[in-house]
Order: sequence, then C-alpha cells, then structure tokens
Amino acid sequence: MKRKTATGWISGWLILFLGMGSALIVGTAMGQNAGTQLVSFDVPPPVKKSKAETVVVHLEAKEYVGELKEGVKYTFWSFDGQVPGPLVRVGVGDTVEFHLSNDAKNTMDHSIDIHAVNGPGGGAAVNAVKPGKTRVFSFKALTPGLYIYHCASGQIVDHISNGMYGLFLVEPEGGLPPVDHEYYVMRSEFYLTDKPNKDGVYEFDIKKGLDENPTHIVFNGSDDGLKGDNVLQAKTGETVRIFFGNIGPNKTASFHIIGEIFDKVYHEGAIGGLVNTGVQTTLVPSAGAVIVEFKVDVPGTYTLVDHGIFRVAKGAIGFLEAEGAENPEVFKSGGQAKGKSH
Repeated sequence: MKRKTATGWISGWLILFLGMGSALIVGTAMGQNAGTQLVSFDVPPPVKKSKAETVVVHLEAKEYVGELKEGVKYTFWSFDGQVPGPLVRVGVGDTVEFHLSNDAKNTMDHSIDIHAVNGPGGGAAVNAVKPGKTRVFSFKALTPGLYIYHCASGQIVDHISNGMYGLFLVEPEGGLPPVDHEYYVMRSEFYLTDKPNKDGVYEFDIKKGLDENPTHIVFNGSDDGLKGDNVLQAKTGETVRIFFGNIGPNKTASFHIIGEIFDKVYHEGAIGGLVNTGVQTTLVPSAGAVIVEFKVDVPGTYTLVDHGIFRVAKGAIGFLEAEGAENPEVFKSGGQAKGKSH
C-alpha cells in the first residue's frame, strides 16, 4: 500500500539482486524531499530460493515532524522515515548482514533490537550508532516466524513511543503457502503532551506513558493509516494474509475484522507452531505479532479494529474494501420486514 501525501506518491521497497544470487540487499528508496515521510507499507515478495544465502539489510534512523492525524503534528523517530519501519523478509537459515545508519541531522543515538536475533540485546548490544555514523552486525535467522524489531537506545520507552519499530519475517523452508494478497498492519500507541510546543508540534509525554493512558492508538502510524487512499483491497474469492504487529508499548491488542472470521491464525507469529482455525478475535501482546489468513466470501467494507472497543475512538480502526459478485448463499439482505414481530 502507498499513502498519498502533499509531495505525491513515494515508492518504498528497493530490492536489488547482486551478481549470481550472492547477496540480497533490502532497504527503502531514499532521495525524498527533506522532512518528507516515506509512506510505503508494501510487503516484500515471498522468499523463493533453494538454499540459504547472505542477505544485506540497510535501515536508517530518521527523526522528523509528521502528522499523527489531521492537524496534529508530532515529532516522530523512525526507521527509514516511516512509522512503522519497513517489513523485512528473509528465509530461515539466511545470514543477515545488518547495516544501521543514523541520519546526520538527528539529535539522538539510536540502535535496533530484532526479536529474530539470538544474541545480546537482539543485536542492540553491538549496534548503537551516533548521528552521521553506521554500524554493522550479522546474525543467522534460526527460527521461522514473524518478529518485532525496535530501537533499544536510551530509556527505550521514548524511542519506541516515538515510532521506532517494525516487523521482521523469517520464512520457513519452502516459504509460506501462496495467497492473493499480503498486507502489513501495525498497531501502536502514542502519548502526546496536552499542548503543542512553540512550533505547534506535540511531543512525547512520559507521565501518560507511565500511567498507560495513550492519547492515540493507530494502525500504521497515523489516524488515516488504513483509511482513504490506504484501505486494504481484495476481491471476492481471494485469500488475504495480514502480518499484524503490536508494539504497544503498553497494552495488549484484540485484533478483529468486523464481518470476517480468520481461517488461519499463526499463534503469536510462530511458524511451525500452533495454527488455530475459525478465530473471531486474536490477542496480540505488547511487542508481539500474529499472522492471519482469510478468504473473502462477499463484497463490502470490512472494518479492522482493536476490539478493546473504546480504542476505536482513539484511532484504532481501518478498512478493507472487497469487490466482486454477491453471494446470497453466504450473505444477503432480507429487505424490509413485514407483519408483526413476536
């Protein structure tokens, strides 16, 4: 999905194969105007290869001012200038060479803790980087699953609360079963000051974070993350897979799609573990993830929510638009009722 901004459509994923398949470079397209938010939540293509390889991943910490909702400007800290950061996709057994850069214009040191890493700090113990610098570390992707990554510098809470997180997918041998659509959705909480600063920009309120009282709870980094130009799309008869993450940073999410039943739920993002079927709502802990799949049976608008339902008023709502032929055997309107009810 791409979000339309005042500066136009900005492409996201840049995937380059070098040489005879010796390395895969994953990152996001740079070169946007200063202060412009990268806005692509595209899912990289499935991993299709016969053997493990070295995967080179580049991410850059970027601090910028953007809109959390219309008229509400916020000081975001991010990976690659977007909140959430790009979804990274590798295969089990791959060696990941990870390059973390810190934009020279930033004010803070940053790092990354990848929950797919077996090693100190999820890598954060060796990759803390100052503005204008780059740090490199490597790890082997040992276990298939859908994992959170986030900044782990400073007090951690402010780096996470300001937007430094994303999802990291380790595919199993042979890959995941094919589907018609794959989407990337991440739920997050923001804790804003009551008033903006002298520049009209809201900032992180540590007391509200400690009280676990978010001012905004959103999908894909803003109030319109899954609305308008950003709605998910499918056709009847198609199968949809959603990679869903919940960074929190405090609360558990109750992920539900109004009008749909999840055909498959990869519990807690584990691949090769428990797969539930026929699920209405799935719990996703803070700093946890889940993979859900479902077939669209009838056309219409389907609503994605955190079914801690008061959270909808804080922004935890989005939409999937499904087109196609009606299917009255599954669902039909009965029209106007006639006669007396009993």
